[in-house]
Amino acid sequence: MKCLIDVQKFKILSLVIAAIMSLFLVLYFGTGTGCSKSQKEDTAMKKESQTPVPPRAEKIKKELTIHNHTRVDNYYWLKQRDNPKVIAYLKAENDYLNTLLKHTEKLRKKLFKEIIGRIKQDDSSVPFKHNGYYYYTRFEEKDEYPIHCRKKGSLEAKEEIMLDVNEMAKGHAFYQVRGVQVSPDNTMAAYGVDTVSRRKYTIHFKNLVTGEILSDEIPNTTGSTAWANDNKTVFYTRKDTQTLRSYKIFKHRLGTPVSEDKEIYHEADETFSTYVYRSKSQEYIMIRCDHTLSSEYRYLDADNPDGEFKIIQPRERDHEYHVEHFKDKFYIRTNLNAKNFRLMETPVDKPSKENWQEVIAHRDDVLLEDFELFNDFLVVEERKSGLIHMRVTKWQDKSEHYIDFGEATYAASMGKNPEFDTDLVRYEYTSLTTPSSTFDYNMNTKEKQLMKQQEVVGDFDPNNYQAERLYASAKDGTKIPISLVYRKGLKKNGDNPLFLTGYGSYGYSYDPYFRSDRLSLLDRGFVFAVAHIRGGQEMGRYWYEDGKLLKKKNTFTDFIACAQHLTAEKFTNPGKLFARGGSAGGLLMGAVVNMRPDLFKGIIAEVPFVDAVTTMLDDDIPLTTSEYDEWGDPRKKEYYDYMLSYSPYDNVEAKDYPAMMVTTGLHDSQVQYWEPAKWVAKLRTLKTDKNPLFLYTNLDAGHGGASGRFRRYKETALVYAFILDQLGIKE
Repeated sequence: MKCLIDVQKFKILSLVIAAIMSLFLVLYFGTGTGCSKSQKEDTAMKKESQTPVPPRAEKIKKELTIHNHTRVDNYYWLKQRDNPKVIAYLKAENDYLNTLLKHTEKLRKKLFKEIIGRIKQDDSSVPFKHNGYYYYTRFEEKDEYPIHCRKKGSLEAKEEIMLDVNEMAKGHAFYQVRGVQVSPDNTMAAYGVDTVSRRKYTIHFKNLVTGEILSDEIPNTTGSTAWANDNKTVFYTRKDTQTLRSYKIFKHRLGTPVSEDKEIYHEADETFSTYVYRSKSQEYIMIRCDHTLSSEYRYLDADNPDGEFKIIQPRERDHEYHVEHFKDKFYIRTNLNAKNFRLMETPVDKPSKENWQEVIAHRDDVLLEDFELFNDFLVVEERKSGLIHMRVTKWQDKSEHYIDFGEATYAASMGKNPEFDTDLVRYEYTSLTTPSSTFDYNMNTKEKQLMKQQEVVGDFDPNNYQAERLYASAKDGTKIPISLVYRKGLKKNGDNPLFLTGYGSYGYSYDPYFRSDRLSLLDRGFVFAVAHIRGGQEMGRYWYEDGKLLKKKNTFTDFIACAQHLTAEKFTNPGKLFARGGSAGGLLMGAVVNMRPDLFKGIIAEVPFVDAVTTMLDDDIPLTTSEYDEWGDPRKKEYYDYMLSYSPYDNVEAKDYPAMMVTTGLHDSQVQYWEPAKWVAKLRTLKTDKNPLFLYTNLDAGHGGASGRFRRYKETALVYAFILDQLGIKE
């Protein structure tokens, strides 16, 4: 036993001596096997200490109670736009993004240069003729903003520059002109200007003969005007300063104080908005009142600006209609006893619905989207099986035919058609492989002329790309269309990066259109795909109604089904699948990432509507009152419970999330900046992964991002660099 103890003591003594010698070597020579490990640990610790800590928004408890249910919102205080702490937090998030993505600066610059390098520098729109003038916009090399021009009588005539927005925008971080309207005698132009990106426009007037800018300035409007035929009177829409709802129509006479403008109409129903415009015939001033599920029109003879507006058809719940004037009749697109809409006509002096006569009947499989009136023809824009068709009918003999677009998947819409007396209808056409194109189609000869196609500068060849249309099976068995495009030669081996986008709200159809900036992804091996999910109107009105209110979750499960289908079909895998959505599409991203975070490598949520319940309970926030019939009114318990079950902010959990980039604009008038800011703050405290989470706030812009045709692509380059960085792609 004693011998055993001595041996143990010897072993212990040997270990102690070895440790002392090792330490001596490290201290004296600065080398040795123990040093290497220590240096690695020190380096790792230093690196970790140098990694920026994500911003943490302060938690200030706020209890929100309704229906005997209380929610705690720790970030409610971020709603204070003028609070320096809020701005400091948003700036801290921007700094954090810039620091962690600093290594992508070179890639971002390369992407930005690529994207704007495809844009024709000195470009112009296709001129359209109206009231004796040809109107168009053009860009000069390196200019951010358009120049609004016209020529009298002929395209060979001398150019008249009405507005050079580049000159007007000097000194402004954001500048937007909209609603340029020329007086009937062609001497005056009215236009709206927004310098904040809050969509509150100040109307200005310019004498096109002398170049003088009149002192008349009308603030807080939609930017649009309707001229009366006296060339002195304009009608315009004023916005509520808090909710931004377009709620009053005023009449202004040039040269008189704006304070003396007469209120013509006040939309008292807070769920409606109102607008004023001039009919295509130029004979009437029209007032339109809109609600998600109903509408109402009034009209006034443009020769009699001091007269009284008359109503066409009083508003009714669930009745939507749209009016155009032609000769002695009003033509009305209506969903009265017609889910997918039908076309009616009625005498101008007997406009109410009991006098309506059917021109085009309702069809269960065809959605009537739009129509255009000409002296000899009627052109109808229809949607069938997810695609637009244009039907041309001759008034005289009722003969009809469809315009042949020549591709299996595409997007098309009516163009600018201000004249009645013409055989030409202008339409816009594009597809995932065809740049935006403007055609003039002869309705008599059936010949079409390409007036302009978006020029993609560089070596772009549409024949290098392949478009497809697939169908995914939704949770309830419904077939959901998917449009996708990729560079030819792509192998469907499940190893391709894929960029999937969708929207699915308001009946907006996300058609497969071309964008040249996508080429930066396609040429790097990406597949680009659009999920035509319910909540849009791609497959008709039923498609919309199956993705709203108490059926809203169909929108989210449809998108998930599309992601799963693309994976099953070997286009990609969850480790290379990215999803993107903006605004209501940002709500889609928030809901989907809560439901199936495992399906995606990364999520891009742009100006996302993610705090649905709180926003829809606050009728001081823009858009709230007008959208109860889209999302539901959470003041009613049934809708509150349903919305709460999917609202992204309310459903953030302690679990792993994919890499995420969230964007917003401080002056956003549609989705307030605090929704994405609160969402990111909550995600930071709960998510259990180490994937990057970024919030980027454009402090100078709103819902549409930066103004100007080039600067906006800096944000696109940022998003693309974020995606490529996640995949380890450095070029």
